[in-house]
Amino acid sequence: MNKQGKILIVDDNEDVLFALNLLLEPYFEKIKVATTPERIAHFMHTYDPDIILLDMNFRRDAISGQEGFESLKEILSINPQAIVIFMTAYADTDKAVKAIKAGATDFISKPWEKEKLLATLSSSIKLSNSRKEVSILKKQVEVLSSSSYTENEIIGESTAMQNVFSTIQKLSDTDANILILGENGTGKDVFARLLYRSSSRFGKPFITIDLGSIPEQLFESELFGYEKGAFTDARKSKEGRMEMATGGTLFLDEIGNLSLPMQAKLLTALEKQQISRLGSTQMQSIDVRLICATNANIHQMVNEGAFRQDLLYRINTIEIHIPPLRERGNDIILLAEHFLKIYTTKYKKKISGFNREAKNKLLKYGWPGNVRELQHSVERAVILNDNLQLRPNDFMFQSASQQSHKEIETLNLEQLERKAIEKAMKISEGNITRAAEYLGITRFALYRKLEKLGL
Repeated sequence: MNKQGKILIVDDNEDVLFALNLLLEPYFEKIKVATTPERIAHFMHTYDPDIILLDMNFRRDAISGQEGFESLKEILSINPQAIVIFMTAYADTDKAVKAIKAGATDFISKPWEKEKLLATLSSSIKLSNSRKEVSILKKQVEVLSSSSYTENEIIGESTAMQNVFSTIQKLSDTDANILILGENGTGKDVFARLLYRSSSRFGKPFITIDLGSIPEQLFESELFGYEKGAFTDARKSKEGRMEMATGGTLFLDEIGNLSLPMQAKLLTALEKQQISRLGSTQMQSIDVRLICATNANIHQMVNEGAFRQDLLYRINTIEIHIPPLRERGNDIILLAEHFLKIYTTKYKKKISGFNREAKNKLLKYGWPGNVRELQHSVERAVILNDNLQLRPNDFMFQSASQQSHKEIETLNLEQLERKAIEKAMKISEGNITRAAEYLGITRFALYRKLEKLGL
């Protein structure tokens, strides 16, 4: 039995604890002991043992084993996958059967036989590792079977897209951290999943966190997790996204929204490859491949002091720029036809395609909302159309010429910026995230502009 895993030994006999500690020290990475079952919950939250070696009989009752069964129930309520091995000096078959039915993994008599004890613990460690692997695989299945995942979700034959595909192919055998840059609606999250599927970490956890949709005060708890009681609403411990992603890939969407204090904490975690949950002093090793994305001009943010340069160096070993839809030529038609198939099936419509004039209109439009806008435009056209083909008037866009005919009231940049922000806030009904998307900036940048302009 190689030295591996963590074990918690619970027994009210200090001589037994000393003997087991001495015996098991060469075989376990860490050993903790407790003399009362009341300490078990504390150790489960702060120590997270792989195995719990639990005495059945404490001072309250010498032979019934009732305290042991009560402790087992508490353990399994905290972690249903916990590995618990009972110990007792009053072993009998009925008690052993009852223990297994109650959820114990095994049963050991005292005094123990060394070889039998070590064999039992060795098999229990393997079971613990297997359960952890199954848990990871379940999380992965959830990701792969989610509605947003399809093998053929990236469509593009343009030169710009082929360059992106070529870069991704070159990265398939590396664990390099990737920064994906591109406008809103270009599908940065889709490319993050393609990078994951192309990597050696495919099949291991792929954990995402949208930093643009999480309040700043929750960033730390989402990234690093927290212990029970760490703050008012922390009623139970929770692992953070970085911990969940260990062994796999962590995707941080809208990294430009991360505040400077949180940037510092993320940088420290990446450099040390260690994290600590809120409310805990226990450091945990992590092993994650990081993929980040943003629609912000992150290099400009560095120049303005809004983003740490040392963190940028850490996250962008390779930068991938996703081209806007207006620069992808005939990909517009390929994507439109792809979405048409999806929505004619969904809404049970018999629409065969786009006529020539409709295609020309789609190709000439600037698509400020990129692929996301195209998708919504096709869906709306399918819903409202009963003809066999989609025509130009099925797509209502505001042209650039319409905008240019409007009277320019002022050329003052600050006033223009104020009006743009006020309009974005109005049409987004005060939603900061949506307003920032309309303006093409990060939430963090919008907060600063609102403060600067006194809005």
